[in-house]
Amino acid sequence: MDTAKINALSEKYGPRMTRFLRDMIAIPSESCQEEGVVRRIKQEMEAVGYDRVEIDRMGNVIGYLGDGPRLIAFDAHVDTVGVGERANWDFDPYQGCEDDEIIGGRGASDQEGGMAAMVYGGLIMKELGLIPPDVTVAMVGTVQEEDCDGLCWQYLIREHGLRPEFVVSTEPTDGGLYRGQRGRMEIRLDVRGVSCHGSAPERGDNAIFRMGHILTELEQLNHNLKDDPFLGKGTLTVSQIFYSSPSRCAVADGCSISIDRRLTAGEDKDLALGQIRELPSVKAAGNRARVSMYTYEAPSWTGLVYPTDCYFPTWVLPEDSVVCQSAQEAYRQLFGAQPRTDKWTFSTNGVSIMGMFGIPVVGFGPGKEKEAHAPNEKTWKADLVRCAALYAALPAVYAARAGK
Repeated sequence: MDTAKINALSEKYGPRMTRFLRDMIAIPSESCQEEGVVRRIKQEMEAVGYDRVEIDRMGNVIGYLGDGPRLIAFDAHVDTVGVGERANWDFDPYQGCEDDEIIGGRGASDQEGGMAAMVYGGLIMKELGLIPPDVTVAMVGTVQEEDCDGLCWQYLIREHGLRPEFVVSTEPTDGGLYRGQRGRMEIRLDVRGVSCHGSAPERGDNAIFRMGHILTELEQLNHNLKDDPFLGKGTLTVSQIFYSSPSRCAVADGCSISIDRRLTAGEDKDLALGQIRELPSVKAAGNRARVSMYTYEAPSWTGLVYPTDCYFPTWVLPEDSVVCQSAQEAYRQLFGAQPRTDKWTFSTNGVSIMGMFGIPVVGFGPGKEKEAHAPNEKTWKADLVRCAALYAALPAVYAARAGK
């Protein structure tokens, strides 16, 4: 494998990657509204000569290279979060900005930069003959990740029949190789009370007061959750609160909260739900308290509804696995250095690819985690070039190592 040619070709395609990324940024593509950016990606894949490009029933776009029986996939979610408070941006989030080093705009790091590098990494593979004869490479632009990470891959694996040997997640990794993340859950806790006139509160059962005791114990539970030397500590936070009451002059008869629970190694949904149900304040509420998981069932941009529980399992790729070792070797060959190997703080589509289905995932993507969901989001042109080079080299390195 001629790494000099790979790096040189990736540098050559840098300006085209930049133009393509700027085009994607200019198309608003929040979750469930990705049609415009999906069709733009399909157009780019076809223009650079992918062997086949399709859009599945959920609205994911898949570009194929090669025709071997073994499948390797690369993933970039192509939806973004919204803009938030416009006054916090120094430039238009969709028109973006650009200088010699950076590209700014909503989706630059999270995560359309990964899509730009993937498309041209595939082109480099094809031009330099880097796809092993028994391999097909699938470049996948996925939808609805920001709303429900991993849902797209549940559909791709179960319904579309796309089951690769491994997947490269192109979420931002700040130049490192990532091999895991904490899982997460979206939990709801409902407390029922009994309303009465506010002048005589002793006649009722105040659901907000009951919830107050629960909130204190949830805060303490967060401090006591398990820590893991690689993934870090499990956490929980209360992210939303709701109430019901007949009036401002009445005792509240309902109070509900949403809980964002992050799951470290060895934690799962049954453990997390059980910990909350066993809190003394929850037990004291008896049948007036209910702990449950949220369900996601919003239609994709194609109108497809594919319901799932809001449970996103933890996953870790062993560092001595052939996938991780292949990614590290490709990095060393291309860039002459040992990569930093780490994990994501946030959640990715790996929750279903590896967390549910056991398909190995390794991460390498342009941009930085801290840019995700932030105003003035940006990515770096040098990252696009390096990522495209590694994507181009990895299938051949993996095929050589896996064949040993």
